[in-house]
Amino acid sequence: MSSPSKIIIIFKILLFSALLTGLGGCSTWMTGDFKDPDVRLMKVEVIRAKLLEQRFVLRFRIDNPNSMSLPVRGLDYSVHLNEVKLAEGESDAWFTVPAYGHHVFDVPVRTNLWRHVRQIVKLLEHPDEPIRYQLEGEVKTGLLFGRSVHMKRNGEIIPGDFIPE
Repeated sequence: MSSPSKIIIIFKILLFSALLTGLGGCSTWMTGDFKDPDVRLMKVEVIRAKLLEQRFVLRFRIDNPNSMSLPVRGLDYSVHLNEVKLAEGESDAWFTVPAYGHHVFDVPVRTNLWRHVRQIVKLLEHPDEPIRYQLEGEVKTGLLFGRSVHMKRNGEIIPGDFIPE
């Protein structure tokens, strides 16, 4: 084997070793002392509500409890009202949450409630009775070796609070 060939092989081995060492560092960062961010639904804004299509904006806040900034690559979500799935989808917005900081982001949602109109009308017959909601999702974090942070929020809304008099 010639001398230049040996140098190329040694260089490839060193490069491969450096790559493995760097990947190990990323893996440690994402599993070591990493604390899951807190993701909360802050507001639901109705953009347009027509018979066959409704448009909303879900406003989320994500708090980063870690000492390193947190890259976010998107969000998968589903929203239920009682047992009715109102919407599901994904957002592919990329942003970075600063260390010990927070970031507010909006997710546009389109839905068609026509197929659920009977169930929704029944729910609205008693506007002072609470209706359960459930928000489930996954926040995709990290860059090369990310992880998904699962979230699940349950609560109740009083429909009468949203119906104008």
